[in-house]
Amino acid sequence: QVQLVESGGGSVQAGGSLRLSCTVSGYKYSRYCMAWFRQAPGKERERIARIHSANGSTLYADSVKGRFTISQDNAKNTVYLQMNSLKPEDTAMYYCAADNAPLGCPLNYNYWGQGTQVTVSS
Repeated sequence: QVQLVESGGGSVQAGGSLRLSCTVSGYKYSRYCMAWFRQAPGKERERIARIHSANGSTLYADSVKGRFTISQDNAKNTVYLQMNSLKPEDTAMYYCAADNAPLGCPLNYNYWGQGTQVTVSS
């Protein structure tokens, strides 16, 4: 059974930083993508970053480019999201997701974590 467990959320003032972690267990695929999504109340879910396990290629949403960094530690089956220069509009529930990616990363993901709340105050 695949499980994704996020941690690292919390409350921070604008301009501050947080690092989210997502540890995967029970995953069988050797080539996969992991992504971070977020959803604020009343808004659609947004994919903000993703990384491919095989080559480490990354992709970011424009809303976080230059401020957030996704990285992975394959030995620990963990993906991180370093969030710097946080803004109040970054406030949301953050989710990590994973799926098989024999070639490129998918648009939709089948495996999800439970989410971790990030709140940025002005």
